Amino acid sequence: MGTEDHHHQHHHSDTEVLGNERIPYSGPLSGPLNKRVSRKSTKFNLATESSSGSSPHDEPYVEITLDVRDDSVAVHSVKAAGGDHNNVQEDPEITLLAKGLEKRSTSFGSSVARTASARIRQVSQELKRLASFAKKPQPPARFDRNKSAAAYALKGLKFISKTDGGAGWANVEKRFDEITASTNGVLPRARFGECIGMNKDSKDFAVELFDALTRRRNIQGDTITKDQLREFWDQISDQSFDSRLQTFFDMVDKDADGRITEDEVREIISLSASANKLSNIQKQAEEYAALIMEELDPDHLGCIMPTQFDNPIRRCCDSTTYFLLDNWQRVWVMALWIGVMAGLFTYKYIQYKNRAAFEVMGHCVCMAKGAAETLKFNMALILLPVCRNTITWLRNKTKLGGVVPFDDNLNFHKVIALGISIGVGIHAISHLACDFPRLINASEEKYEPMEPYFGDQPKNYWHFVKSVEGVTGIVMVVLMAIAFTLATPWFRRNKLNLPKPLKKLTGFNAFWYSHHLFVIVYTLLIVHGQYLYLTKKWYKKTTWMYLAIPICLYATERLIRALRSSIKAVSIQKVAVYPGNVLALHMSKPDRFRYKSGQYMFVNCAAVSPFEWHPFSITSAPDDDYLSVHIRTLGDWTRQLRTVFSEVCYFPRVLIDGPYGAPAQDYKEYEVVLLVGLGIGATPMISIVKDIVNNMKAIEEEEENDLENAYFYWVTREQGSFDWFKGVMNEVAELDHNNVIELHNYCTSVYEEGDARSALIAMLQSLNHAKNGVDVVSGTRVKSHFAKPNWRNVYKRVALNHPDSRVGVFYCGAPALTKELRHLALDFSHKTSTKFDFHKENF
Repeated sequence: MGTEDHHHQHHHSDTEVLGNERIPYSGPLSGPLNKRVSRKSTKFNLATESSSGSSPHDEPYVEITLDVRDDSVAVHSVKAAGGDHNNVQEDPEITLLAKGLEKRSTSFGSSVARTASARIRQVSQELKRLASFAKKPQPPARFDRNKSAAAYALKGLKFISKTDGGAGWANVEKRFDEITASTNGVLPRARFGECIGMNKDSKDFAVELFDALTRRRNIQGDTITKDQLREFWDQISDQSFDSRLQTFFDMVDKDADGRITEDEVREIISLSASANKLSNIQKQAEEYAALIMEELDPDHLGCIMPTQFDNPIRRCCDSTTYFLLDNWQRVWVMALWIGVMAGLFTYKYIQYKNRAAFEVMGHCVCMAKGAAETLKFNMALILLPVCRNTITWLRNKTKLGGVVPFDDNLNFHKVIALGISIGVGIHAISHLACDFPRLINASEEKYEPMEPYFGDQPKNYWHFVKSVEGVTGIVMVVLMAIAFTLATPWFRRNKLNLPKPLKKLTGFNAFWYSHHLFVIVYTLLIVHGQYLYLTKKWYKKTTWMYLAIPICLYATERLIRALRSSIKAVSIQKVAVYPGNVLALHMSKPDRFRYKSGQYMFVNCAAVSPFEWHPFSITSAPDDDYLSVHIRTLGDWTRQLRTVFSEVCYFPRVLIDGPYGAPAQDYKEYEVVLLVGLGIGATPMISIVKDIVNNMKAIEEEEENDLENAYFYWVTREQGSFDWFKGVMNEVAELDHNNVIELHNYCTSVYEEGDARSALIAMLQSLNHAKNGVDVVSGTRVKSHFAKPNWRNVYKRVALNHPDSRVGVFYCGAPALTKELRHLALDFSHKTSTKFDFHKENF
């Protein structure tokens, strides 16, 4: 019972008011409330229709024994009153419900008497429902479920929701091989359920499911092959709404006419309501069926025909439309980039096709020169996405953030690198495998027009290799190959198991230092562009023209960073080492250091390495008088940093550079935000939460709050991780009186709620949180959840709570979860009135 109810219900007699019904009770229920456990027993008269005409002495009673404490009332037992109590057997269903009645207070400093009174009223409100179980009335007559296709379909959705897709296919395939060992490699219809993992009780449903899947694919006969089974499994294990609805529709539509009638809709509603114990909906099934038909059958055809599932052209068009709506920023940038490259390539191709060199080297020289032109463009463009100060200024000070996907700057940097690799390949292969051999083997007469460019006719490859063009070209290719290889995830994230002598070729350090080979590469590229065989006039040697502005911009960026970081030497105020190998640094905040929650900065510690700078999300809030970062020791540099701060007697000198823009900084553009942090990925979200908390007082004074709700989900595998931000969690619980922020902590090392292996932990958690207000898992006031969140339910809840709203989804963590969260954001944006904008930051 909520607090509001407490103020509106007054009790002037020994009667509890439940709606329009009055339930009398008798027996002592008062007594001193202190810290000792006081057991009180009372009898409640359950006024039901069957007993309304009986005498008071004949009316049925239920005796409830309560354990009354200073801040809680626990139901000890529920028994039928009267008779020999020693011989009375408690109804197991009543006992089970009684245990569920135990409610404990989560507020602090409330009156003991008021708390106990609230608990007693909660108990009395449940008595009517307890009586219905005790009486066990006969269910009303209804249609035979065994003959209902909708019943089979509803039953099957429970199994379908538990399948685990690709991971489960290995077991299905193994059972298929065992079953079909004696059936020539085909699976009989009767053993389909056994093969996909259903129990014997679901055999009938499995047959119905088999028939539905074969009917949809026009498969004749009672057997299927392994490929067909895999197709079935992909549909069954697909957790998307469309796929599950399609399976459900196929099972109901037994005549395969592509239609569901109003009677079938009514049957589905009634069965679904019955399964979920929603009696009111079950009684109004006909009314709700008409409502659904009105919505889904606007042409009054008398049936629903979900043709969108069966029309591949329509499905493809819808998918394309959704893709363009969700990715239009990326699409136009990529289209422009590809268009510019295509234009440059075509321009050079046509230019050289009309020159004398074409007569000797043919289309090869056109290909080489076209690729070279795209290379010059891409070598200039690849510097722009890593000009962090420029990007931060553009997204903060201009409107370009609405049309340019600045959050994808590093992804675009990688795409350009791929374009460079392709360009280098075409350019080098065209020269080495085609142009040079044709020059060497050309007749004297045919070669004569080439003498002004190449001199005397070369006799071998060495002529080209020893030239300035050859040496610079080969060295550039080698250096770029090294940098590109060490930048791949396998090397940069130490995913390769190399011999110990080669271990230094992996990790962030190798990536960092090899990437600085670009200084040599750009120097050689400019030299290479000045010694071209077929271009002699200076104004036609355009390599330097492409590179001049981007190189100057990038050099200015690096100079600003060097000067700014040297000025912003900070003093370390506090160092903490937390479980999970996390190092927290609290440092002084330099003057004029202005940042937004969600942004990041670079950190340098000369005691570890004078040249390396590493990015970390800022975990302090903009209004705090200090800066803080939380660093997880995953690589060489972070491990050495932790060692330095753990062993030295003084704090080493630390430099910072920033702040820089990140996706999460735009959270204020939304009325509702969904923040998701995976492990150490919670760091930018913590800054946002702290910023909201810091602004709550000002918001209350102004009586204006642009942010309606913030939902923060933190998922971590280790219990000790909650120590990282324990203070923030407690601060939110204490100051957020308007429930603006919802905190949801998930510990994945604990078995999911409801699992017998975690039942004792769950009980201990509930007891301690109710008694002391502290969660036993996280050690904070925020109650933790077990296992992983059901992300579809998370999105569903936000969509239901905020219809017709725009929700910003911000995720920071490992890439593994990105795909699911993005897919759900798109799915719910298309199928509900709530629009989810997904932003991610991977580490």
